[in-house]
Amino acid sequence: MAGQLDTSSMGDALVILGAAGLVIPVFTRFRITPVIGFILIGIAVGPFGLGKLVDDVPWLSHITISDPEALAPYAEFGIILLLFTIGLELSFKRLWQMRKLVFGLGALELLIIGSILAAVLASMGQIWTAALALGFALAFSSTAIVLPISGTKTPVGRAALSMLLFEDIMIVPIIFILGAMAPTAQADGWEGLVEVLWQGGLVVAALLVFGRIALPKLFAQAARTKSPELFLAASMLVVIGASLATSVVGLSPIVGALIAGLLIAETEYHGEVESIMDPFKGLALGVFLITVGMSIDLLTIWADLWAIALAVVGVLVFKAVVTGILLRLMGARRSTAAETGVLMASPSETTLIVLAAATAALVVDQETAQFWQIVTAIGLTITPLLARLGRVIARRVEPIPEIEEDENGEPAVIIIGVGRVGRLVAQMLDKHEKPYVAIDSDADMIDAAKRGGYRAIFGDAARGDAMSRLGVERAPAVVLTMDEPVLAERLTRKLRGDYPDLLIVARARDTDHAADLYRAGASHAIPENLESSLQLSEAVLVDIGVAMGPVIASIHEKRDEYRVKIEQDGALDYKPKLRTSNVEASGT
Repeated sequence: MAGQLDTSSMGDALVILGAAGLVIPVFTRFRITPVIGFILIGIAVGPFGLGKLVDDVPWLSHITISDPEALAPYAEFGIILLLFTIGLELSFKRLWQMRKLVFGLGALELLIIGSILAAVLASMGQIWTAALALGFALAFSSTAIVLPISGTKTPVGRAALSMLLFEDIMIVPIIFILGAMAPTAQADGWEGLVEVLWQGGLVVAALLVFGRIALPKLFAQAARTKSPELFLAASMLVVIGASLATSVVGLSPIVGALIAGLLIAETEYHGEVESIMDPFKGLALGVFLITVGMSIDLLTIWADLWAIALAVVGVLVFKAVVTGILLRLMGARRSTAAETGVLMASPSETTLIVLAAATAALVVDQETAQFWQIVTAIGLTITPLLARLGRVIARRVEPIPEIEEDENGEPAVIIIGVGRVGRLVAQMLDKHEKPYVAIDSDADMIDAAKRGGYRAIFGDAARGDAMSRLGVERAPAVVLTMDEPVLAERLTRKLRGDYPDLLIVARARDTDHAADLYRAGASHAIPENLESSLQLSEAVLVDIGVAMGPVIASIHEKRDEYRVKIEQDGALDYKPKLRTSNVEASGT
């Protein structure tokens, strides 16, 4: 009947939204990643959980998923949005700089792990075609779970991203090869692969050319309307259009999504697009994780517990060791190699796709595929735990050095980031004989800083106990100098929550970002564009004959005026007496 709602679909939507509303706040409160929560929800509401009791307890149908397969498109869309946002964080320049890692480290990791796993499985009685399919399926690692945990700007994140990008590129060739290996395959299987590759190349080239021309104009028009709805619509149009374009010619839709993100990253609108798309990505990714949980049958696991446990441990340990060794051979630090190896150890959502393709091609039998699907689902579930284990191992193999106090016993100011701004802050502290220590997660930046005589150590301020090892509880101040707005806000909020009385001075990209930093808990947020404008004003006024004293006084007055406005935008109470005492105490 027209106008009637599909109650089963609405019920599924209600379960998913209810799960998100339950999982995210509860797990955030206990500082546990929601990934595990969503998978546990999937186990509970799926066909192997409460779904088994629906016939005996009818009301359970209202809190279970009636058709798990109907969620598959939404789960795939979550992966597409994830790759899109990864593209937003990258750029073509950065991707080009990573080409050796992607096609060097990424190719070695997939080929070596896949080949050795295949050889092991063949030695255990699998026919060689099935062993190859299973080996390369298990060699994949989870883009959907690993990158949100590692990020893309830390050494661990960059190493993981390079391997995951190569794996995503190889999905289509591997699936076509599986089709060609099928017992009934014809010679045109290989011809189909060649056809997809050249057609895909043309589509990618067309997307690059069209995107560079059209996207700046499209988002400029959306920005002029000042309508968030139009911005969201334009973003969805771009990511869905690019994904459809690549899928039509046989490539994975995530290739199109990644290209769309890279193209938008080249425009000045990437920050706005990223913030608008983030909630949708998180919810769609939650749907994917729920589908993973629904595939886990606890009774089957219990019936074959030892074999499944041995398979999970064997795959995890082998992948972690091989990945770690490869990273060390390519020059990574011991801590980076260890943490990345453990983080990348579990199989992937792509493993499930490859297993399904191998089963459909009759390369792998149904029973074997189901066994490895369970192993994969368990691996995905414990990936956040592996991330924590990796951090612990990384600190053991290469501990963050304790920073000694100044010879006079004075605690040091902590500078996060040793780029251009961080070094200038360090120089000024040195000039006024104030001790400091700088921390950065970029090993090359640390090496350069040490050669320049700066007191700097390698570490990720956003993780583990790095800040406590630096003595943040005694530090007179923490200065955030990185040009990464989202990371700066997250660190500011974390530091303010852990140390309510800490002086936090943060570099801001502009006045809007400064207001966000104040809301996150910054004591002072310094917008770069404001300071450069004031310095320009000072230079021109002095050079045209205005006395230096009145110029400096007016500059200070204008700076305070802007600070009042920024703090008010950040919904803070302005306290001029407190600020004056701070200025006087600093001697400036």
